[in-house]
Amino acid sequence: QREFTQKKTFTSWINSILAKHTPPSVISDLYTDIQQGHLLLDLLEVLSGQHLPREKGFNTFQCRSNIENALAFLKSRSLKLINIHVADIIEGKPSIVLGLIWTIIFHFHIEELARTLACTYNQPSLDCSSAVDCSPKASRSAKKSAKIKERWKISATKALLLWAKEQCSLHGSINVTDFKSSWRSGLPFLAIIQTLRPGLVDLEKAKARSNKENLKEAFRIAELELNIPRLLEPEDVDIMNPDEKSIMTYVAQFLQYSRNLLESEEDMQEKVREAVSWLATQEKKLAKLLIDTENETYYQKYKEMMSFMEAFNQGKNPFLPVLSSKRSEAELSEGQKQMREEWDKLISQINEWKMKLDQMLPSPLDSIEAWLQEVEHLQAEDLPDLQDPFKAIFVFREIIVIFKGLMDCFDSHLDTLQSFKNEDEKNMPLVLPEKLEEMKRRLFSNIRFTNSNTFLEYHYGLCSAIANEVMLKLNIWDMKYGTKESVESLLENW
Repeated sequence: QREFTQKKTFTSWINSILAKHTPPSVISDLYTDIQQGHLLLDLLEVLSGQHLPREKGFNTFQCRSNIENALAFLKSRSLKLINIHVADIIEGKPSIVLGLIWTIIFHFHIEELARTLACTYNQPSLDCSSAVDCSPKASRSAKKSAKIKERWKISATKALLLWAKEQCSLHGSINVTDFKSSWRSGLPFLAIIQTLRPGLVDLEKAKARSNKENLKEAFRIAELELNIPRLLEPEDVDIMNPDEKSIMTYVAQFLQYSRNLLESEEDMQEKVREAVSWLATQEKKLAKLLIDTENETYYQKYKEMMSFMEAFNQGKNPFLPVLSSKRSEAELSEGQKQMREEWDKLISQINEWKMKLDQMLPSPLDSIEAWLQEVEHLQAEDLPDLQDPFKAIFVFREIIVIFKGLMDCFDSHLDTLQSFKNEDEKNMPLVLPEKLEEMKRRLFSNIRFTNSNTFLEYHYGLCSAIANEVMLKLNIWDMKYGTKESVESLLENW
């Protein structure tokens, strides 16, 4: 399934690039069409803007020469081509071909785009001297380059994920923690579209639809309105463990679209002034609403909050392009800095209001809400850094115990929520039906379907940390110890 999805996604991505070649070319079957080397060189020429040497014929020698030229060019860009050999590409070996294409996509598509976010998210860049270990004991330049490259590879993925998170955060509780099951509901795709082009989607309606309907709608709108090639189908994403590389390739296209949405500086500053004024108005409305509803029932308070949020979400649409603009602090004008401060302040006040309302939920819904938030917070946290494997082992073990303890309560909370009688002694509703539906949706979509994947990720992290720690210990064995006592001391320590 994963190989099939990658082949389909990568083929569509390649064809979207080859359409820009002169003359345009197209791939029908990735594994066979790549064997001649011509299409591979066409792809690299478009991506690099360089003219690459090639043999014009199609005999075995000429095809081999073309593939060698392509691989030599990639190596000249300091790309690591591990276990990728000319003979395997000529044979069309699926794992090798897919590995090669992913290396190209990551370097020319994802990494290049993520560089534009590096300053904003304070990620190490390949140009940063701070990323290089200058100590006398450091390895030679080749090893240094490889280490920096690996650090940036992690950072490029993280930068893209942070960008996606921020686009979704403008639309309430749409949580993105990875490039796998987080996208299954289709809501993150729709949220990004709504941020980039306000008014194209109705997120409230989307929350009541099935995953497949949302994915189908997102891919349709992205293709028709944003001119983003349809690399995925709903059935590729609405599965237990979607392919991470395919989703990353598709999401990066939205980042590319956002890079092209550059307004003139004058228009931008005018929009910023309007946004600051609108935010100040919203802050006053919220303050007045908090005073007016101070002595109201929970039901009435929540109803007023829903009404405020509906108007707020509709009102922010014209300002989404400037609110989601990615610039480093140094590049921001005074107006933009003020806008960011006002936005952060207002969102903090709204979240505080929501938190207080959640604490006022009637029993036992209050404890279920607290449990939901604890699980969601744990799932949203970044996985521990494996650079210190010994520390990571303990952290992963602790997380697994905490998560397992939380998930032991899942069935009882589910039963309680489904059997909750939503009326008081006067037969009046205790809680708005929308709140109950939201809690059920979070329980099923955000937790039930991602439960096993989360466990797998934690255990994978634990195993990786253990493996890294073992390798560190094995490397120490490679040293020469002069005395019997030093060896005995080492063994005793271990």
